[in-house]
Amino acid sequence: GRRSADLCGTRPLLSQSDGSCASKIEPMSEGEKPTINLTNQFLIAMPSMADGNFAGAVVYMCEHTENGALGLVINRPIDIKLKNLFDKVDLHLDRDDLSERPVYFGGPVQTERGFVLHASLGDDGGHYSSTLKIPGGLEMTTSRDVLEALSHGAGPKKVFITLGYSGWSAGQLEEEISRNGWLTVDAASDIIFDTPVEQRYDKALSLLGVERSFLMSEAGHA
Repeated sequence: GRRSADLCGTRPLLSQSDGSCASKIEPMSEGEKPTINLTNQFLIAMPSMADGNFAGAVVYMCEHTENGALGLVINRPIDIKLKNLFDKVDLHLDRDDLSERPVYFGGPVQTERGFVLHASLGDDGGHYSSTLKIPGGLEMTTSRDVLEALSHGAGPKKVFITLGYSGWSAGQLEEEISRNGWLTVDAASDIIFDTPVEQRYDKALSLLGVERSFLMSEAGHA
């Protein structure tokens, strides 16, 4: 069955500095249907985006329900390498393909907590203790066991790891979209895992057949 990630699980990747948990994403009740469902889509910030956390951002939406939404910014690397993150939690990352990759700013909520986006391992592999299965084939894991698997050379082949996530309360994201703060498009996982970070915004726009210069000119005429 479908489980919501327990962001306050008993084995978090990284604890809050005071040991507390700032918030918890509530699972969607059976039968609830949001007016629009942006799960497994990209949000692409419009040039008019006033919030500095999201200016120029592409956000991958992990969950969107009537209770709110959760996503991860995919194009904001921070000055921490994955090997340093693993050291911080007393693990050694022995994978050359990952060790020098950056950790990303996933959003302004719970920025001391880690979020691991990866392809679904299917019914036969890695059942981590706190994983949100996202319709479309990806999963987001918030428990330490995924890092332990990676440190042993196992675990998902491709991973995208952030500190923090982006959260919206009920109706908040819909309001921002109605004010033309975001464009939305079905996500493409290769942009998350394989596209150089400086190209991700333009690649996401290309899924809509739009170029950045067009957005800028439209904003200038607004």
